[in-house]
Amino acid sequence: MKILVTGAAGMLGRAILEEFDGAGHCVGVDLPDGDLAERGTALELMMRHAPQHVIHAAAYTDVDRAEADPARARAVNADATRMLARCCTSLNLPFTYISTDYVFDGEDPAGYFEDAERRPLGVYGTTKADGEQEVQTAGGDWRIVRTSWLFGPGPKNFVLTVRRLLEERPTLKVVADQTGCPTYAPDLARVLRLILLAKGRGIFHATNAGATTWHEFAREIARRSGADPERILPCATADYPTPARRPACSILRSRNLESIGVGPRPSWQEALGRYIAWLAQDEATQPGVPT
Repeated sequence: MKILVTGAAGMLGRAILEEFDGAGHCVGVDLPDGDLAERGTALELMMRHAPQHVIHAAAYTDVDRAEADPARARAVNADATRMLARCCTSLNLPFTYISTDYVFDGEDPAGYFEDAERRPLGVYGTTKADGEQEVQTAGGDWRIVRTSWLFGPGPKNFVLTVRRLLEERPTLKVVADQTGCPTYAPDLARVLRLILLAKGRGIFHATNAGATTWHEFAREIARRSGADPERILPCATADYPTPARRPACSILRSRNLESIGVGPRPSWQEALGRYIAWLAQDEATQPGVPT
């Protein structure tokens, strides 16, 4: 199967390309290959690459900047998704859309199953929820895969930020009243491959197993990096106001992956250990080069 992956320069896009390498012909595209928010780009990419499946991982993901730039966030997350999804439907191509925990308001402390009502808090969540609706409206062979708190190989993520700040400061305050499911990008890419192999359709929640707070996540990062976790201090979201509201609880609970035979996912702690081991190996082979 020839798969076209949008957002190929991003953390998840790169992980998808690596996961599917050898399992099929995978082609990655990103903004330099064409702006999907512009009419005609989707069809031009389909004609150029002739894929048999499209994984749409491209997104406007700067949650705070989206509040000041709603038009661009909507163009990327909703309008581009509409045009790409409709193009795939017209060409009878399966379509997979990567979405987010931010489509929920975070008020349910138990978390959210796949059929929970979408109630986003801000521009980013609203535009991603609208993107989901566009996929469903376009019809055809679609699947929506929601994930959360993504980390993995790339220039920027929460793990790298915590490790850098621990080198710069004696202590670090991290919010302790937001709960979610950290997700390792290579593990998510593997789940995407399993969904495609199982020919799954519908909405799926794909995260690593287990839930935690940002504070506890940071403490585990410190511990596995050889730093004292007591240097990570808790604080409240209200102490660090941001332009965009974050959901207090964005636990993504899963039924649909299990229904198509996808087994238990690794815990976020085990995945974090693998990532930090990868960082150590990468730093050892490229001394002096930022990861």
